[in-house]
Amino acid sequence: MKQIRLLAATTMLLILGVACGRSAGTGASGSLTGTINADGSSTVFPVTQAIAEEWQAEAPNVNVSVGTSGTGGGFEKFCAGETDISDASRPIKEEEASICQQNGVEYVELTVAIDGLSVLVNPENDFVSCLTVDELKRVWEPTSSVKNWKDIKAGFPDRPLTLYGPGTDSGTFDYFTDEIVGEEGASRSDYTASEDDNVLVRGIAGDENALGYFGFAYYEQNRDKLKVVEVDGGEGCVEPTRSTIESGDYAPLSRPIFIYVSKESAAREELAAFVTFYLETVNDILADVGYIEVPEELLAEQQSKWEEFSG
Repeated sequence: MKQIRLLAATTMLLILGVACGRSAGTGASGSLTGTINADGSSTVFPVTQAIAEEWQAEAPNVNVSVGTSGTGGGFEKFCAGETDISDASRPIKEEEASICQQNGVEYVELTVAIDGLSVLVNPENDFVSCLTVDELKRVWEPTSSVKNWKDIKAGFPDRPLTLYGPGTDSGTFDYFTDEIVGEEGASRSDYTASEDDNVLVRGIAGDENALGYFGFAYYEQNRDKLKVVEVDGGEGCVEPTRSTIESGDYAPLSRPIFIYVSKESAAREELAAFVTFYLETVNDILADVGYIEVPEELLAEQQSKWEEFSG
């Protein structure tokens, strides 16, 4: 009887051990250890953070830290060799690439999602539904004297205009100024600026006179607090939606977003496994975080590029 009880107890311990092993990570990834540091764009942050959370089930002993210092701030750390992955809402600039080269930081650029910059107002705003690129330019250009809603379009009320937008370290700032104003980095400075899009959400949600812009994902997550404005890029007013962003009809504010991975970091087993997992998983989680899936052909190209880079 004692032998039967001992056998039963041993069997139960084995079953529990297997169950615990499964819950703590499956396959080779479960044995990985280490720390992965990612930083950069607040626009890309929700994507990388969601992947990191999924990765925890696969590799519970690997810690993935994701920061939001802006695309420019992220590249500064990345090119100094301080991070493994740089989240970016625009391609790396020539001067940033030069610093990476000087510091011996080799990298690969990988497209991980499609985004559409969104123009937002407070939900109490009942007079604006669409703005043209020219109207947006007149609001945001460095020489702008627009300080009142009535200065934007005839028929708009006599109300002060308060502006919210990304800071100068943001890739969203670079992209918006390039596409709307016509010169990257050219913008008026008298607005509430932040690399943290949540700060902008709260500002616009609490200000009836607000006008601002940031990535589509943060609008998606805060639909109940914000009102999106359609944009007329020359072909009529178009609202940013998954379909209009994916098709390119939402122009000129649809764009790809990226991660950059360093060659030195790619040599580490846990980092290589994480990025492989990232590319295999990203299209499955993008809808949940408010982004548009990468077309399958383009995603396959990114996976091949990564395999060649890390192989």
